[in-house]
Amino acid sequence: MSLAGKKRDSIGYEAIADELRAKIDSGELAPGDKIPGEKELMATYEVSRDTAWKALQVLRDQGLTESRQGAPTRVRKFERIVRPANRRLSRDVWGEGKSMWSVDVVDKTPTPLDVSVERVEVDARVARMLNVEEGRPAVRRSRRYAIDSKPVLRAVSHIPADLADGTPIADVDTGEGGTYARLKDIGHAPAAFREEVTSRMPTKAEKEWLAIERGTPVIEIVRYAAEESGRIVEVNEMVLDSSSYVLEYVIPS
Repeated sequence: MSLAGKKRDSIGYEAIADELRAKIDSGELAPGDKIPGEKELMATYEVSRDTAWKALQVLRDQGLTESRQGAPTRVRKFERIVRPANRRLSRDVWGEGKSMWSVDVVDKTPTPLDVSVERVEVDARVARMLNVEEGRPAVRRSRRYAIDSKPVLRAVSHIPADLADGTPIADVDTGEGGTYARLKDIGHAPAAFREEVTSRMPTKAEKEWLAIERGTPVIEIVRYAAEESGRIVEVNEMVLDSSSYVLEYVIPS
């Protein structure tokens, strides 16, 4: 039931925000549609300007709307990348020299940004993930990826140096199939993957790296690649703009 017409003092900004969100979720307010402004909300719900402003701020903080200087607030457009974890990690993809992005994005080419490759001594945190002693050498690969000039993901991976040294893994361009194909070339192909997925609000640096809108959380994925013996051959820490992705998992019954 609409709140419009209720007694002014009985309507709070959260209730107004909930009603507007319901219209967004139902499609009554579609992506790109204009959201009622402060004056319209004041007239419709007979509330103060402060209450109307707070209701609009709730929608913005929830990542449902976007606004530009001098332009009306609109329902945010979500054109998400479907990330099918099972298929993209299949040996049929990287083992045949294909990019995992070819599974995620079929009609656009992702652009790598800020690619950095360096030999480092791992700290205690990374050492625990690789199951090695702190201070052991590894090749650290850091990069961001953009779709249509919009950064959508930042990834930092560590590969033990005894595997990466002297191979294209230590180069900026690892070649077709990427790191996993090169590990296969030297007899250390990943036999199993494990991903840990969490969601949180971004750090200041992550907001800048991914050009994230206010109120948008990030998805953090830590992927462990293990060879047949069980040794961890790569740990990849990824931060994704949650407004850009749908994570898809197909689990056989």
